[in-house]
Amino acid sequence: MRDPDGLTARAGVRGDPDRDQHFLVDDRVLDRLPTYLQEIDADTDHVLEIGGGTGALTDRLLAMGDEGKVTVVERDRELAEFLREEFADEIAAGNLTVIEGDALEVDLPEFTASLSNLPYGVSSEITFRLLPEGRPLVLMFQREFAERMVAEPGTSEYGRLSVSTQHYAAPEIVETIPKEAFSPPPAVESAVVRLEPRDPDYEVGDEEFFLRFVKALFTQRRKTIRNAIRNTAHITGLEAPEAVVEAADEELLRKRADAMAPAEFAALAELAAEVGEPNEARAQ
Repeated sequence: MRDPDGLTARAGVRGDPDRDQHFLVDDRVLDRLPTYLQEIDADTDHVLEIGGGTGALTDRLLAMGDEGKVTVVERDRELAEFLREEFADEIAAGNLTVIEGDALEVDLPEFTASLSNLPYGVSSEITFRLLPEGRPLVLMFQREFAERMVAEPGTSEYGRLSVSTQHYAAPEIVETIPKEAFSPPPAVESAVVRLEPRDPDYEVGDEEFFLRFVKALFTQRRKTIRNAIRNTAHITGLEAPEAVVEAADEELLRKRADAMAPAEFAALAELAAEVGEPNEARAQ
């Protein structure tokens, strides 16, 4: 395996906190990361890595199997060029593709799984670009963010992120990472989350409306659901929020958003879509 410090030296770069660049340099952590896909027998024929950096994780992904392919998306021009030079043989053999560009803007390839040390500043946006693809993901986040992803109803960490994440996948924190594993060390601890795709145990007719409805109610998390529905028509786009309140179960209306399970959000969103006259043009 390539030495992380050697890669950084050959690249001639240093991580830049102002640009959200923190290179993972702990060999032990790097060696463990691929095992989190292997433990669930994930298909690793084509692994997508967001934010290749100097290639320390890329090197481990390439070693996962002789037949597997890896695609790396790297937005930094110098780092993308370094990856092309450092892994020229792997690229020539057809095992590696380097895409230079922003992971939120480039066309992502078909992939079977993703293992990535995400730029923390855009980790949410990237995650919710990947989750709808329905592929196994092993992603690194700020620890606080990761804890919100896996949170259960009734806890202080439970929120919109919890419901939205668990709509697509079963999330699990598989490892916490100390600051010292990175160069330069970030200001916070990190955590690795494994997300196994799953179908939720409820149905929603309009996924976009469901996610918008969840977002709206959590903007009023200290209010009862009754008042949250009334106060967020500008977000949900509901023309008739009062009709939803009149039709909903009284016990549910007395709850707050952080006490509602995802299935309860789904049922209420379906009711809102049926009687609340949602108007896409009205939603903000």
